[in-house]
Parts: sequence; structure tokens; C-alpha cells
Amino acid sequence: MLTIHHLGRSQSERIVWLCEELGVPYKLTLHERDPVTILSPPALKALHPLGAAPVIQDDGLLLAESAAIVEYIIVKHGGGRLRLGPDHPDFASYLHWFHFANGNLQPVMGRLMVVRRAGLAPDHPVLMAAQRRLDQVMALIEARLDEADHLAGSEFTAADIMSVFSLTTMRLFQPLDLRPYPSILAYLQRIGARPAYRRAMAKGDPDLAPMLT
Repeated sequence: MLTIHHLGRSQSERIVWLCEELGVPYKLTLHERDPVTILSPPALKALHPLGAAPVIQDDGLLLAESAAIVEYIIVKHGGGRLRLGPDHPDFASYLHWFHFANGNLQPVMGRLMVVRRAGLAPDHPVLMAAQRRLDQVMALIEARLDEADHLAGSEFTAADIMSVFSLTTMRLFQPLDLRPYPSILAYLQRIGARPAYRRAMAKGDPDLAPMLT
């Protein structure tokens, strides 16, 4: 059986959610962050050199990197569901937003988090540049969700699964006021109503109320 190693409050929530959406059986192994450093515990570091989550085990295979895991599970266990093929009119949009999650959204939030923790003055050029980049990324997502119900288009896809963590749980580490983004807020309400999302969050982070507002 597929085993998901989930680190609380991390990108590995994507994998739990994906399996719930697809109805793929899995064993969930929960890992808690070090209470002082907030980093991964030794058990995760013993699995993978980077000591990061998600990590999955599947019939002797060990695989890390959330985007790779999502694609692997969709193809290997999900019958190709939740991804759009080349004949679909939204194929290019699906590819763009699937990769936008880890190519732009998550990195810019992480960059701003690190820069802010460096204690720079509010008008420091590096801090201002990091904030400006995040503002641009958020404006792009807002514009997309103003014209479509989901990131790829009308259909819910793995592009949504890849992106929601950064708009929700990541805000524990890098606060982000979503009030200027009504279309994103409406989107998160639609996501929060999905039974599979609710099950995944309850299983993976039972003490965390999903950050949908």
C-alpha cells in the first residue's frame, strides 16, 4: 500500500488531499515538527537526505518532491484523473498553473518570509522587492480566479491541489492578508466545501482549522 509521510503544517497536505480526491488507499504516517526549531524530526531525515516532506513509499519506491509525487500518483494510481490531456482546451492553462505553484507562488512567499525574518527596515530595497513580487503573483492569481472557477479553468484539477497550500497553511509562516483578493477568498470557500479536502485536513492536521479566510 502507498505510504504518505506527512509533516504537520507542510506541503505534504497536498498528497493526502490528492489521495482523498482520487479515492486511492494509503497509509498515513504523521511526523511532528521540532517544537524549538520547527524543522523536520529525525525520522524524516532518516528517510530522505533533505529531511523534508512529502515523501511517499510505494512497493519499494521512495519518492520526494510534491509535484513529482502528485504526477506519479495520478498516473500510477489515479487513472490519469485530475490532470488535463493535450486535447483538452485548458491543457496549457493546466500546465501553467500546476507549475506556477512551486515555480512562483510558494517560492515568493518563502523568500518574503526569510527576508522579513532578517530584520530589514520596511523601506529596505530587498524587502520591498520581495513584497512587490508577491503582490504581482497574488494579483495574477486574483485575475485568473475572477474569470474562472478553478485555476485550470472550469474543472477542478491537480493545479488547484498544488496551489491551495500556499494560499492557506503557508500563511502560518508568512502572514498574508487576503481581504484585497475577493476572488481568491471565494475560491477558497469553494475548496473548503470539498469533502475530500475536509477529510484530508482532518486526517493530516486535525488540530488546525483550514485557513480559508
